[in-house]
Amino acid sequence: MVQSTWDDWFVRDEIEATDPGDGVVIWYLGCNGFVLRSQSTTLYIDPYFGTGDPPNLIRMIPVPMDPADATQCDATLVTHEHIDHMHPPSYSPLVEDLGADLYAPSASYDSPDYDGEMRVPDEQRNEIAVGDEFAVGDFTVHVTGTNDSDAIEPVGYVIEHDAGTFFHAGDSRPAEAFSDVGEQFDIDVGALAFGTVGSIYEPEPDSGVRTKWYMDENEIIEAANQLQLSRLLPSHHDMWQGEAGDPKVLHEHAVSFDYPRVIEPLYIGCSVRLSEPGIRRLDALD
Repeated sequence: MVQSTWDDWFVRDEIEATDPGDGVVIWYLGCNGFVLRSQSTTLYIDPYFGTGDPPNLIRMIPVPMDPADATQCDATLVTHEHIDHMHPPSYSPLVEDLGADLYAPSASYDSPDYDGEMRVPDEQRNEIAVGDEFAVGDFTVHVTGTNDSDAIEPVGYVIEHDAGTFFHAGDSRPAEAFSDVGEQFDIDVGALAFGTVGSIYEPEPDSGVRTKWYMDENEIIEAANQLQLSRLLPSHHDMWQGEAGDPKVLHEHAVSFDYPRVIEPLYIGCSVRLSEPGIRRLDALD
């Protein structure tokens, strides 16, 4: 069961109360989760509202919402099978209560990190693969290749809208496929996983193990250039103790490269518009 740190305020008064107009607003849910909302369609990507598994996985940020409080969701997109991306307690209220479709690679259904029931009705279960294309409301979604050696079947998502194009790379490192993606699509905003090398507790050998899950400062700028990102949203850097990173340092690494042109370091709960740079004020401040 999910316990929201912020009660239902965030999803009720920020996400679902915002009028996107003719554009798209993108909220950062922490970890590698995002919500995209247009006037008619709401997408969740890699939502994770769990607390981790201390002392192995220690969550360092609030749980911004209980998905059972959401009233709008047309689809949930999953990039790979890891528990902080394919997490039934986080997506099942969106699927079971709101009728949203779930899109995920086959390995996310067949070999998930989660031990319990997957809770996806057959008619809402969609297995996707690299090269697939599908529509959800006024969004067109393209499934791309990525490079995550820790995952069985990782994918990325290019999401097109009249207001612009968003890319979510999952937990990918720089990838050969990214150059083709960058040539094929004019990506306005891209979310890339960023972190540091740290020590993570493992039951075997009952001690900390040197671990690298996400891109470092140089790799994330390399990936941004492969993708030709206009704007970069670093993600995942806030989540796990031992793997945290400071996205503000990325400006120093990016200054001598063509891309990204803008770096927008988001805190959990922050949002941006797809069509223009700049972190939005909370609606509560207006």
